[in-house]
Amino acid sequence: MKSSAIAVSGLRKAFGDKVVLDGIGFQVAAGSVYSLLGPNGAGKTTTVNVLTTLAKADEGSVRVAGHDVATATEDVRAAIGVTGQFAAVDELLSGRENLRMMADLKRVPSGGQVITRLLERFDLTDSADRRVATYSGGMRRKLDLAMTLVGSPRIIFLDEPTTGLDPRSRRTMWEIVRELVADGTTIFLTTQYLEEADELADRIAVLSEGRFAAEGSAEELKRLIPGGHVRLRFTDPVAYRAAAAALREVTTDDEAMTVQIPSDGSQRELRSLLDWLDSAGVEADELTVHTPDLDDVFLALTDRTSTKAAAR
Repeated sequence: MKSSAIAVSGLRKAFGDKVVLDGIGFQVAAGSVYSLLGPNGAGKTTTVNVLTTLAKADEGSVRVAGHDVATATEDVRAAIGVTGQFAAVDELLSGRENLRMMADLKRVPSGGQVITRLLERFDLTDSADRRVATYSGGMRRKLDLAMTLVGSPRIIFLDEPTTGLDPRSRRTMWEIVRELVADGTTIFLTTQYLEEADELADRIAVLSEGRFAAEGSAEELKRLIPGGHVRLRFTDPVAYRAAAAALREVTTDDEAMTVQIPSDGSQRELRSLLDWLDSAGVEADELTVHTPDLDDVFLALTDRTSTKAAAR
């Protein structure tokens, strides 16, 4: 079992009368991607700020890389890298100069070699000596992440790192994240792109109204939400009517000759359905399985939490 790179329990943070984090707790395994989802104002950035020593918790225990963020601030900072919502690069400097500045600040030995490797890794060599003001949004994001990697941090916090990027640049960032994890780096990712969490995260937490509405793998979260179904399509009216009459709790469409059966999409349920079709001599022309995606999960969980909060 992997050790914990981040361990949080009972984390509470309020700004005046507004409680932003209401006693959340979680653990992040070393060498994994942990994604925090939530609507605007849910507390994602506040969580990152506490974990990265930029804000103090009101209550709770927070340990990052084995260090208490409240009492071992410098040790935590030495172990982490942070990429915020907006690229923290100096537009008056070139890409190479930005990286050199970071290497000097972190007192990285052989800084020149490190800079060269990072420029190559992020495909920025050709633009290394251009002013960052001339960079595209995707290039700035890549440079920002390259600056975060100066000093080889064990844990990297990515706070909505692909906001505003085009699909190609976003997928390039995903590949970089996968490479980092393959090298043993731990990634704490906040995002509003549900596809991003689905693609990258080993575990996902949905934050709403200061609390976790749910936590688990993408597949575990999808199973929390009803709405999964198997859809059978027929071209033979006799077979369609036989299936519609025999199967229970189905939704039918006479015009399209389809039968929709509630299902969690599990292998057991599918096998049972196929066995029934064989035994009844009914042959469907097409079988498709739909399971709730993270969009469905996100909307259902955050709406549910907001409703409960309003009721209180």
